[in-house]
Amino acid sequence: MIVVALLVIAIVFCGIWWSGALWYRLPVGPYGRYAAIAGWLLLSLGTIIVLLRGDWRPLLLYAAVFVGLSLWWTTIRPSNDREWADDVGRMLSAEINGNSVTLHNVRNFEWRTETDYTPRWETRRYDLATLTSVDMVLSYWGRPAIAHTLVSFGFADGQFVVFSVEIRKEKTESFSEIGGFFKEFETSIVAADERDIVRLRPNVRGEDTYIYRIRMSKEAARSLFLAYAEAANALTQRPRFYNTITANCTTIVYEMVNRIVPGLPMDYRLVLSGYLPEYIHDVGGLDTNTSVAELRIRGRITERAIAADKSPDFSNAIRANVPGIPVPTTAITDGNR
Repeated sequence: MIVVALLVIAIVFCGIWWSGALWYRLPVGPYGRYAAIAGWLLLSLGTIIVLLRGDWRPLLLYAAVFVGLSLWWTTIRPSNDREWADDVGRMLSAEINGNSVTLHNVRNFEWRTETDYTPRWETRRYDLATLTSVDMVLSYWGRPAIAHTLVSFGFADGQFVVFSVEIRKEKTESFSEIGGFFKEFETSIVAADERDIVRLRPNVRGEDTYIYRIRMSKEAARSLFLAYAEAANALTQRPRFYNTITANCTTIVYEMVNRIVPGLPMDYRLVLSGYLPEYIHDVGGLDTNTSVAELRIRGRITERAIAADKSPDFSNAIRANVPGIPVPTTAITDGNR
């Protein structure tokens, strides 16, 4: 009976998972997908009923269909050649020459609304010898457990560049957490100006956004920057599917940081990324003299970003009063002119 119970559980799980796979990836219209899912669920249900009656023969048919689905799944490959949405239309690439890194296709859009924008793609050079800071930006759009993770690198000349691991959606697609389980999206690494990618979140999309200064040695910060650059170069050669759990904006950051600080513990907060500040604080990556609650309160930049909307000093304005971030002597914000 234990074997039968385990088989029933496995068939139920597979019935749900493959139904999602058929819905999101079967290249037919909606009625064709409905029919395929109905057929699969009827086969799964029928197999369970007969198994409970003690007849194992239907498992042969079920196994044959399962193998066929698995073979079909392996034929679905990621690609860099699709009709991409404008904001992920170009791929980031990097030329690395010692401390000098030239990034091609740095995004610097001027966003008015999500559908009204002026696209700009730029080539920028960064001197890693002048790298001075690493900040984590978290943006929430609904549930407190889920946030998008961005990492911003600051330089002595006042430049900031933000890296973001995102879905690479096509023109006709929109983000779907469920679709992210079923090879619906490729992975994109975006490098962008803060006035593009950070401002976009609270000012245009209405998301609640927070910034935290990361405690990291200069060498570790340099290695993390290079890890992003190398990962972006790798994607230009070998595209990769985004996965809501195993290859999302937070888990990929973990993979890169773990190369620099080996042995970082795995944690549920790497999936429930809204709680990432607690995890980073626990491993010593945030100001340990300040509680997470205080870091969250003082790190909230939503109103500051909206107030500094058009300010050329946007990056300094959003960092005002954030623990661990020194006040620039030349900072000018809309509130203290």
